[in-house]
Amino acid sequence: MLAAAGVASPVWKSLLRATELAKTDLTCELVKEFTELQGEVGGLYAKEQLDDEAVKDAIYWQYRPASSDDKIPPTPEGQILGLVDRIQTIVSMFRIGAVPTGSKDPFGLRRAANGIVKILAESQLPLPLSVLYDLAVKKDLTEYYEKESKVKSPEELIAIVSEFITERLSFYLKDVRGFAYDVVSSVLAAGSDDVRDAIARAEALTSVRGSQDFLAISAAFKRIKNILRQAAEKGEAAPTHIAESALTQPEERRLLAESSELAAKVATLRQERNYAAALEAIATLRPSVDAFFDKVMVMAPEPELRAARLALIQSVLDGFSGIADFSEIVVS
Repeated sequence: MLAAAGVASPVWKSLLRATELAKTDLTCELVKEFTELQGEVGGLYAKEQLDDEAVKDAIYWQYRPASSDDKIPPTPEGQILGLVDRIQTIVSMFRIGAVPTGSKDPFGLRRAANGIVKILAESQLPLPLSVLYDLAVKKDLTEYYEKESKVKSPEELIAIVSEFITERLSFYLKDVRGFAYDVVSSVLAAGSDDVRDAIARAEALTSVRGSQDFLAISAAFKRIKNILRQAAEKGEAAPTHIAESALTQPEERRLLAESSELAAKVATLRQERNYAAALEAIATLRPSVDAFFDKVMVMAPEPELRAARLALIQSVLDGFSGIADFSEIVVS
């Protein structure tokens, strides 16, 4: 599965050997007396007894980072060993119900999750979080989940672990990287599986959020979500297809045309991960959005017209929310 995610095959031999030897130093008297030397002692022993430098480095660095100021392991082998060790610990503890509560975290699971986020953020490993979850959660142990686990299915366990690590990613973005809380909320609402991608989107969003056009678009998206939510509460969900023939006012026709054209451009920029350019392009939609809300009543009394307008604003929301949920941005 890691190979499918793009991890180079030359890493495997050293990684497997490091995995076999990773915890052997826990049995020696030196580590029993000086527990803070775990890993480092094993790495030094491996250096004396093995020719493979990658194995030695992976063992030596496996417990790093221990804090937000600590360095991550310098090699892919060490990074992957650290990731797998931490996610297996988190999953195993969550499976038996040993979940951190409040300030209580006796097994250091928050620290382990912080390490996962930091490694993925600061390495070049092409690993989405979902791959780690699939590696750690055994989907064929149905009987175990039914009889011995505190959760009832692998899917439930993945959902709980995902929520926990996403919360630690939020902490990393705000407290370590210094992004504003609304930028972090906006970015994570659009996806958090790829840690480095989330950082790139947060950087791009931060760079444009001072623009008046962007702030106006963010306010408009908040308004769109509120309209759609209120309509859904009344049993009027937006149709998936826009009945274009029902849209006759110039402002709604203009929004339909410009948003459709712009959505294709933004999709290309997103694929290229050129998020700053994509966000700047989205901000150019402001005149059309402003004109639409100035002249058009979305919740028109005519059912067909109302449905078409709901479908239109839903398409605008869907077309431009892949980078971030702009409605999360605080507009004074």
